[in-house]
Amino acid sequence: MIDELYSARILSLAANLPHAGRLPAPEGTGERVAKLCGSRAIVDVVLDDQGRIAAFAQDVKTCALGQAAAGVLGQSVIGATAQEVRDARDAMSAMLKSGSDGPEGRFEGLRALRQVADYPARHASTLVAVEATLDAVEQALLKHHSDTRTGLAGAA
Repeated sequence: MIDELYSARILSLAANLPHAGRLPAPEGTGERVAKLCGSRAIVDVVLDDQGRIAAFAQDVKTCALGQAAAGVLGQSVIGATAQEVRDARDAMSAMLKSGSDGPEGRFEGLRALRQVADYPARHASTLVAVEATLDAVEQALLKHHSDTRTGLAGAA
């Protein structure tokens, strides 16, 4: 059963982590840690004028499952809105907890992790990168909103 969990597809996704590292001047940073196993993801983002992710970097220290999720995320995240990331997180959580189909559209690749549903102890580590990304985007949106209200938009 464990061999099924760590399939060649999962290991391939885990080995290819797009946008690894940190951004020099992020507008938003999110960090999540899975308490059970210590898996950690730190995500930096910069948004464009439309509130879409224009720059993204991730520092991920997780098991292969978390790395695989971060790999899918890194392949698809540029151009995403906060709502798309939120929908992906919600759909992925539902996929793991209640057997739903999983994310659609831009983040459909996260469905490769569907078999993690049978391993509740792995759910949190599988979600850390997506949750950290959502935190980073929401922080950046608050900064954009604040800059617009104070007349600092585009003053960077």
